[in-house]
Amino acid sequence: MKSELERPLILITNDDGADAKGIAVLTELMTQIGDVVVVAPDGPRSAQSNALTVTHPIRFKLLEEKEGLVRYSCTGTPTDCVKLALNEIFDTQPDIIVSGINHGSNSAINVIYSGTMGAVLEGCENGILSIGFSLCDYSLNADFSSFEPFILQITREALKNGLPHATCLNVNAPMGEIMGVRVVRQCDGRWTKEFEKRTDPHGRAYYWLTGSFENHEPISEDTDEWALEHGFVSVVPTKIDLTAHQAISTIQKWKL
Repeated sequence: MKSELERPLILITNDDGADAKGIAVLTELMTQIGDVVVVAPDGPRSAQSNALTVTHPIRFKLLEEKEGLVRYSCTGTPTDCVKLALNEIFDTQPDIIVSGINHGSNSAINVIYSGTMGAVLEGCENGILSIGFSLCDYSLNADFSSFEPFILQITREALKNGLPHATCLNVNAPMGEIMGVRVVRQCDGRWTKEFEKRTDPHGRAYYWLTGSFENHEPISEDTDEWALEHGFVSVVPTKIDLTAHQAISTIQKWKL
């Protein structure tokens, strides 16, 4: 952790692309805190999760360089961006990785599909303090202004206090007025009716990914979905260890 007199080194990425409004806002905010390096995909890479590019080379190019800020675009995924930055751009590890601001929610089960959070998990896997920020608004011109002071507050507190080993943060905000912050757990739910079937002019079927989210615990007040529905920023501590520890003793009793 840095002292108050030192400016932390911050890596920023996203999954909406280097030209998205969300990453522009996040970059402006992070320059208030430290020295910033942006390495972001050269176009949208939503729902890429932890995907890596393995079938063709990855390239990156410098977009901007000035005091306290360097920006690159990358032909790869969000996870590629983090890996490339840590291996080829940084001489030493950054103090924090922030991803976003994503245009759209990454709460509940969305966390496993999210390219935004894929980059965060990659940072966490490398032992770096990592946070993903998302707003529940898919508009290209989304209004992040209500969320901005909370992003600064959460980032500063994370830099000051750190996080437990192998733990990162998944932070989501509702649209409109924000009532405060809730530290909560991931909601239990799933997507249903996930594809819309259509027919092309040649009579061949094709499908668009769509669907609706089904909340399996709508009255539970300790989940990210409840927090967002009631106007709160949700902060979910998220681990890279996917082991279901509570199930080990049960399965050990099987006749294996």
